[in-house]
Amino acid sequence: MKIIITGATKGIGRAIAEKFASEGFDVAVCARSEADLTIFKKELEEKYGVEVLTKATDMRQKAEVLAFADFVKQHWGEVDCLVNNAGVYLSGEIIDEPDGHLEQQIETNLYSAYHFTRAMLPVMLAKGSGHIFNMCSIASLIAYPGGGSYTISKFALLGFSKVLREELKTKGIKVTAILPGATWSNSWAGVDLPESRLMQASDIALAVWGAWQMSPAAVVEEIVIRPQLGDL
Repeated sequence: MKIIITGATKGIGRAIAEKFASEGFDVAVCARSEADLTIFKKELEEKYGVEVLTKATDMRQKAEVLAFADFVKQHWGEVDCLVNNAGVYLSGEIIDEPDGHLEQQIETNLYSAYHFTRAMLPVMLAKGSGHIFNMCSIASLIAYPGGGSYTISKFALLGFSKVLREELKTKGIKVTAILPGATWSNSWAGVDLPESRLMQASDIALAVWGAWQMSPAAVVEEIVIRPQLGDL
């Protein structure tokens, strides 16, 4: 079995890669840092004995997104699972956030998933099965305080997920939107909160794994996961 995860050397993406590798999946991952990818590849291969493909990729850039897709297709003839995880959070309110915040977050959080999914779908359609996970957010459902353009991008990603679900449901390909609340990652680095206040990245990975394990007759369309004490 083979899984692709974008933005996978840290946080939730890394946890998902670890979980699926531990279950015997070969893994293809991208991130911006070649050094981080080299280290992560070595760790996964040594720990789990699986094949790990890596390519340094800036998911804001369409050409690089398509180059990563081509790279994977050159090595693998089929793909079982795709996790569109790459994303960025830039704080600010619409009224006064820096110029360019909307473009950067739309390019990273929405366009990357759109272009990469379109590039990989022919492989999944040829097989007649597969599962696509899109890493949305609680901000896909509510206006997130201090996250103006971020919220816009995540609402759009949930819309993309819903459209994909309708288009692919008769073709054997599942689509699941993951909507996590506050989860420990680089976005929360340095925050003065107890560890128990935020979710662990491994919690999200377990939810993805659970949805993947269901029979072909069932699909979890959306998974909303919040910290036990509620949103921050």
